[in-house]
Parts: sequence; structure tokens; C-alpha cells
Amino acid sequence: MLTNKEKELIKATVPLLKAHGSEITSTFYKRMFQDHDELLNMFNQTNQKFGDQPKALANTVLAAAEHIDDLEAIVPAVIGIGHKHRALNVKKEHYPIVGKYLLIGIKEVLGDAATDDIINAWAKYYNQIAQIFIEVEEKMYDEAAWDGFKPFTVKNKEYLTEDIVRFTVDNNEKLPEILPGQYITVKVKPIDYPYEALRHYSICSTHTENGLQFAVKREGQNDEAGVVSHYLFDELNSGDVIELSAPAGDFILNKSDDNLLFIAGGVGLTPIMSMVESAVENNKNIDLIISTHDESTLPFKEELESLEDKVNVTIRYTKDEGYLNESDIKGYDDYSIYISGSLGFNQAMINACESNKYDMSKIHYEAFGPRMSLAL
Repeated sequence: MLTNKEKELIKATVPLLKAHGSEITSTFYKRMFQDHDELLNMFNQTNQKFGDQPKALANTVLAAAEHIDDLEAIVPAVIGIGHKHRALNVKKEHYPIVGKYLLIGIKEVLGDAATDDIINAWAKYYNQIAQIFIEVEEKMYDEAAWDGFKPFTVKNKEYLTEDIVRFTVDNNEKLPEILPGQYITVKVKPIDYPYEALRHYSICSTHTENGLQFAVKREGQNDEAGVVSHYLFDELNSGDVIELSAPAGDFILNKSDDNLLFIAGGVGLTPIMSMVESAVENNKNIDLIISTHDESTLPFKEELESLEDKVNVTIRYTKDEGYLNESDIKGYDDYSIYISGSLGFNQAMINACESNKYDMSKIHYEAFGPRMSLAL
């Protein structure tokens, strides 16, 4: 356990972390990958390139420092990150490596300000935080439907829009129960790409009689093209085999909620579709608000048409009607609200919920990006 003096030293570093957090974690990743290039198979290099992953780690470290007297406060974030770690096959032996290079990053960026006492206190505290993650993730490994990655064969590939495709895959085994909102993790080795690449993709439906369904949006172009999404979109076809880890995630529909508002931005509609499907089957009161650029970018058109007499669906085409704001989601005080979209979309919708003075314990979100990048 940390001494009071060590706690005070860590608290004193919070302003420095706020000022230099992303710089510290960018340095950490750079040094770690130089010495452990095998970890490049595990980390999303696009998030590294554009700074999302360093920002997420900086926010996690900052949250841990700010809640040093009440670590229970970070458990929800630990659980969300833990699901992603389990899906990526992060194991307890990886934590000492991360700790070593995080401390190197702190020392290198802060220089003389990072005294031996501060570094030693952070080393001790990191081990305490790491143990929380390890214990949470060990339970997730025990509960996972299968270990590691399993091969699945693509049964169907369906283009939902110009840039979104739905895959149906199967492995001739009994598939596990899918909880509405979960995702799977794909592992592929694209041609001319030096590493294995892993990405999370949301499951479209809880029904698995004909296979497991997930959707992929083709992200970016040219130098900013998403490695995995472009590979899946352009190269993977019916009959091909990919590897998946077991379904994961904590953005799960609470089946005890009776009044439900779902807010989806673009491809963020994917996990929402499985939630709406489940909610309809359980006769819930459902509103669904979708924000997308125009009609050509709207996925799941047929499914949405079939819901017209069961769900109050509103579609906002931002090209002509502008972005959603707090006035668009007024009157939902008694609802549980589920939000899914990009980091920016989620943050805007969370802010809108706060402006409407909703009970924030009833606001749930899934971000398509590093979990702690949202500044909550």
C-alpha cells in the first residue's frame, strides 16, 4: 500500500500530467515499440498515428491519480478497458512491460521534475492499478465463450452503403448467446502489412441461427486508410476465413429498462440495431434517433422499415438539417438513453443530456475509439 507521503507525491503530479500527459504517453509508446515490436501486433497503429491511443492512456493515468483516495471510482472505466484487453488477448505478463515504459516516458518528458521519489511512488502505484486490471480481466477470461482467437468462415458479405458492409460468419459450432450491444474482435494479416492487425466491430444482431453478424465501415482514404476496415471491405469475401475472439463489451442493454431512447451516429447504429431488436422482442417503449450525412450513408434500411410500427424512428440527415443538439432530445427525463457513435458525436450527445439535466446514471455510451478518450 502507498504511504501518505507517496500519495501526496502522486497527487502533486496531476498538474504535470494534465500539461504533458499525451507527450508522456506518446514517448512511452515510441520507446516500448522500439524494444518490443511484437506488441505492434496488438495495438491499433491508426490510433497511435493520430494520437487517440496516447490521449486515452493519458486520461486513464490522470483519472487514477485524481482518484488515488478512492480507486473504486475508476472501476467502471477499468471494466470497459478490461473488455477490450480481454478481446485483444492482453495478458498479465504485459503489464510489467507497460509499467516500465510508462515510467520511462514520465522521466524522459518531465526531466528533473520527475524526482526519484516521484518515480518510485508512481512505480508502486502503477503496480496497484495494474493488479486491479489483472483481477478484472482474469474474471473476463474465465467467463469468455472461448479462449483466444477461433477461425470463422464468411458465409455472406452484404453492402449496406457505399462504405459499410455486413458480414455473416460461422464456424460450424454452437454459437454463444449474444448480449445486445456486444462486439467481436477480428484478427487479420493484410497483404503488405508488417503486423497482425486487430480491430473491434459491433455485432448487428443477437440472432445466430444463420451465423454471427457484424458490420464494418471502410475508414479513411490513402495514407489515412484504416488497415483492417479496407482489408475486410476490399479483400474478404464469402468462403474466406478470419479469426475472431469471443464477444465482449460493457455497452449492454439493461433488459429491466422499459422506456428507451437510442441515439446513433453513422455506423454507431450497428450495436444499437441489436439493442432495438432485443427491446422490440421484450415489448419496450422505444424511440430511435439516427444522425447520418444523407440517405446514401444510412445502413440497415430494410430493418428500419420493418420497425416502423414498433419503434418511433427519427432520422436526421446532417447534410441538410444540421447536427443533433439538446433540443432534439428533450422530454426524455424518464428514459434510459443509449448513445453510439464517434468520440465527437458521443461527447456532443452526452453534453446535450447534461444540458437537459438528465440523470447521468441512466446515460450509456459506446465509443468507436479508445475508451478513455472521452473527457467525462
